[in-house]
Amino acid sequence: MPAPISTEQRNQDREVLLDAAEPLFYERGIRAVGMDEIRSAAGLPLKRIYSVFATKEDIVVAMLRRRDRRWRAGLAAYVERFDDPRARVSAVFDWLGRWFAEPGFRGCAWINAHGELGSSSPAVLDEIRAHKQAFHDQIAEWVRATGSPAVEPVFLLAEGAVVTAGVTGDTAPAEEARAAARHLIG
Repeated sequence: MPAPISTEQRNQDREVLLDAAEPLFYERGIRAVGMDEIRSAAGLPLKRIYSVFATKEDIVVAMLRRRDRRWRAGLAAYVERFDDPRARVSAVFDWLGRWFAEPGFRGCAWINAHGELGSSSPAVLDEIRAHKQAFHDQIAEWVRATGSPAVEPVFLLAEGAVVTAGVTGDTAPAEEARAAARHLIG
């Protein structure tokens, strides 16, 4: 009988699995990627994978949660380099434009997951909603610091730019949304 997996090994396996699954899900879609592909990309046996994540849905939730932390931390690090509140709001759209220009950009991972799974996975839907709320709250903080009440319109501009860039493959929505946001906050 094999020895039980240590917590350290389990955590390492978890990261290896998420590192393997995330680009596959983002590039090809959640439903298009099977567990055998994740196993192959991670270099771990299925039994080991299922000891870390009981279901594919659990992998999706963990991937979205980890991606959220990384994505929003990157946004905050970029935006908070600026002292002026209005410059921070503009920086949101500059950062989005840089993201849209990255090779392999396929739009918003959370919108993509929602499009694939919709409400068929309450756990994934909860993670999507948590990300959208956290993104909203980040933008709200920066917009309120300008003294403007335009939190909702600026958030919708950011979301709309992400979706439009994902569909069109163009970076222009970031510039257009930035111009509109500047107008809204004065």
